[in-house]
Amino acid sequence: FDVIAYDSRAHGESSGDICTYGFFEKRDLQRIIDTVQAGPIALVGTSLGAAVALQEAALDSRVTAVVAAETFSDLRTVARERAPFFLTPHIIDRAFQLAEQEGHFDIDAVSPEKAAAQIRIPVVLVHGADDIDTSPDHSRRVFVALAGPKRLILVPGARHNQSLNADVWNEVEQWLDDVLTSQEGGQPVR
Repeated sequence: FDVIAYDSRAHGESSGDICTYGFFEKRDLQRIIDTVQAGPIALVGTSLGAAVALQEAALDSRVTAVVAAETFSDLRTVARERAPFFLTPHIIDRAFQLAEQEGHFDIDAVSPEKAAAQIRIPVVLVHGADDIDTSPDHSRRVFVALAGPKRLILVPGARHNQSLNADVWNEVEQWLDDVLTSQEGGQPVR
């Protein structure tokens, strides 16, 4: 496989001050895909990267398969779940309004679960069964919404960003080989 790894906007060494959790990031990913040669394209992401990959896959017919680990189902739900207990619903709603104004995006449009209904390609979802940051229920909701071939792997004992261990990577790699081989008429894609 050829691999492209990048920092999403407002992360790592990329520019930008505001993350929109996939609203604009999926367009950034689309521009990256524009730079690669035609061929099978598998998107692999964890957490925010998984959410972006799913949202992009719903829009881009060049994407062949998706591996999404610890995705959230929608921004509003995960933000409410992660908000400190002392924040009232009014304060949280005001924070959403400010985020939309500052980031120039619609929070309710950030939904891997809604995107999943448009995805017809194979998707494997991986989630730590003990993830307390983003509950496995998020991946379960996305799984139910997926329109195409799908698989859900819940990893016992794994928390957030811990599910892609060596055993799971082996399983994901075999899944990708199977998916890409079947799409290329039985010939392995390398």
